Amino acid sequence: MKRTYTYLFLVLAGVITGAVVFSQLEFSFPGKSTTVAITKKALTAEASPALGRQPIATLQDLNNAFVQIAESATPSVVTIFTEKTVNRRMVFPFDLFGSPFDDFFNIPRERDSNGGKEVLKGLGSGVIVNREGYILTNNHVIDNADVIYIRTHENRKVVAEIVGKDPKTDLAVIKVDPDGIELDPIAIGDSDALRVGEWVIAIGSPLGENLARTVTQGIVSAKGRANVGLADYEDFIQTDAAINPGNSGGPLVNINGELVGINTAIASRTGGFEGIGFAVPSNMARKVMQALIDEGKVTRGWLGVTIQDVDENIARGLQLSRPEGVLVGTVVEGGPAEKAGVKTGDVILEIDGCKVDDTIELRNRIAATSPGSTVKLDVWRNGSRRQLSVKLSELPGQEIVLEQEEQINDLLGFKVSGFTQELALRYRITGSKEGVIVTGIDPVSKAYRAGLREGDLILAVNKKNITSYPDFTGVVSSMKKGDLLFLLVERQSGKVYFAFNL
Repeated sequence: MKRTYTYLFLVLAGVITGAVVFSQLEFSFPGKSTTVAITKKALTAEASPALGRQPIATLQDLNNAFVQIAESATPSVVTIFTEKTVNRRMVFPFDLFGSPFDDFFNIPRERDSNGGKEVLKGLGSGVIVNREGYILTNNHVIDNADVIYIRTHENRKVVAEIVGKDPKTDLAVIKVDPDGIELDPIAIGDSDALRVGEWVIAIGSPLGENLARTVTQGIVSAKGRANVGLADYEDFIQTDAAINPGNSGGPLVNINGELVGINTAIASRTGGFEGIGFAVPSNMARKVMQALIDEGKVTRGWLGVTIQDVDENIARGLQLSRPEGVLVGTVVEGGPAEKAGVKTGDVILEIDGCKVDDTIELRNRIAATSPGSTVKLDVWRNGSRRQLSVKLSELPGQEIVLEQEEQINDLLGFKVSGFTQELALRYRITGSKEGVIVTGIDPVSKAYRAGLREGDLILAVNKKNITSYPDFTGVVSSMKKGDLLFLLVERQSGKVYFAFNL
């Protein structure tokens, strides 16, 4: 009996201590009442300033806090459905594997009455950002889709159109006609203000429509994650809130109910959730969204240099007291940096008075600065600091790159995408992989006749290992008609070679 009283005392002491601690904390929650701010063509919701802070005095108050956050943000989340019509693949009696590959794909397929077409269906998430019908999502959710439609929290099915796409950040904006639809835009928060350890929730449609607007909770595990291999410009928020295929494009929300990230991908050995998810920060997403709505494309600043990180040995060789900044390699002739006097061997320590820690940070800051803007660089040269003013140009070749990709696809007879968990799930590719996935193939192409199929994972091209999409384009971009293409492909956990002339 004495032991029972002791346990009871400890439990009560814990509850009282928790109540005292939580009573010192304050949280604010957005309500349904929002104001609309007009910025050029985009209307974005803002949290109502009339909402007061609500103190947390008990564990029930804390529970209610998360309920109110979810209730506030969930109506802004939509499920996105896509359809893509492709030519049905022909199956030959002496096909390499001797059977059709219908079971190779983890997506629904519909066939038309003529038997010549297939409809591939995809699913993802999105978040309403204003009352004009604009919806923010991932590029890979809607890329190459022939038909896009959404389902709202009221279970309304509405056709959507693409406003703009930015593959370099894996973001896209789609739009629905707002007439006759109740649209509840989310307030966009400041992702720079996020702190590691802060509570966040993720909302989306993982794995299927029947799990639409699933809410999961976690913390900010890290900020500024790069070199993940998901996009050209990476500055991801890492979270342990459960994210699974289908969550892509959905919001990551802070305790104020504000959008702080667009859930994009997971790191996983199994293809399922393992506690490591990545979201594009809201500040990056806001800039990309505004550019896509206003201009239909994203223009980025260009410095005109190649750069590398500074390690201890490089720092010692350059007479730096510690590893810091970014080392300049090649200075492009006639580029903005050369005109401003930047030289090979300079170490860029600061940009506009803010320290630069690594190449990813500098690259993202320059890209986020409008062409024509002037930035001030603090550089280390020959043992001393100096300041240079650089007028940035526009990053060249964005339209050229798209045209080159089309030319490459036409030459090869197929197109590929970088490895993502969503594509891995679609094509039943197991485990964490490197390489590129064949996402489309012309049924009359030489590649198809040689045996290559949609869903194949390309591991090597012309005996060169392929770990990413840039690796692939780097090898094939110099090829021409008549050249031999030699591929190492993984299919259903087996490896096979294909070779054919372009």
